[in-house]
Amino acid sequence: MRPRPPVQGRGIFSGTGLIIVCLAATLAALVFPIWSYADRADPTGSVNVLSAQSVSTAYGPLSAQDRDFIVKVRLAGLWELPAGEMAEQKGTTAAVQTAGRHLVDGHIALDSRVRTVATRLGVPVPNVPNAQQQQWLATLSTAQGQDFDREFANIVRLAHGRVFSQVAQVRAATQNTLVRALADDANATVLDHIKVLEATGYVDFATLARQLATTPAPVASPPVVAPADATPVAPEPAPTPSPSETYALPPATADPAPVSPTP
Repeated sequence: MRPRPPVQGRGIFSGTGLIIVCLAATLAALVFPIWSYADRADPTGSVNVLSAQSVSTAYGPLSAQDRDFIVKVRLAGLWELPAGEMAEQKGTTAAVQTAGRHLVDGHIALDSRVRTVATRLGVPVPNVPNAQQQQWLATLSTAQGQDFDREFANIVRLAHGRVFSQVAQVRAATQNTLVRALADDANATVLDHIKVLEATGYVDFATLARQLATTPAPVASPPVVAPADATPVAPEPAPTPSPSETYALPPATADPAPVSPTP
């Protein structure tokens, strides 16, 4: 019997089929990871935490960071205003006394603003300084003469250095219009205070750098209650100081004498 001739095209068909199978396998490999992760929760929980800690208000979402910021602005006024009054009364140089006036004027305006914002957003705020701030006030209360000038300049400058970066972070990230406007006011106030404190000539920048490198433990944000009847109100403009409340930076006093290294 004569052998049957090979069927034409069988090799071509087998090659095409193999290509199709490979393409299908590749597509499945690409699709499977997307499908398998679609219903998985974020392992860090960041998205869920953000939504859980944010509340809706008539002025935009209010985050935990926003609430912490409002509380810290209120706390700053509760201790820096009396610290400024002490500097006006006890400062031994015009520069220290002027820095005190800046603290008083700045926090009178900023404290009024933050209490309005806190009321509109339903954020509870404290009425007394925290333990650290009370300790700072006690130190300033007992210090006299140039010791007071030095303590005042360095304690208050440290506090402003810690809050300065936090203000910028809130201003960059907040979605709440009231908080955004408050951050603008706080940024201008803090920067002004930093400048007049440095102009006293008593700020020890080497010690300040070491202190700022140590981050204090974060303070838990208070519970927030969004006002049920809140209505959108355009953010109030930052208060414009009158000519009598505007001060030029005073000339710096002489720096404290450098300390010789111990042999």
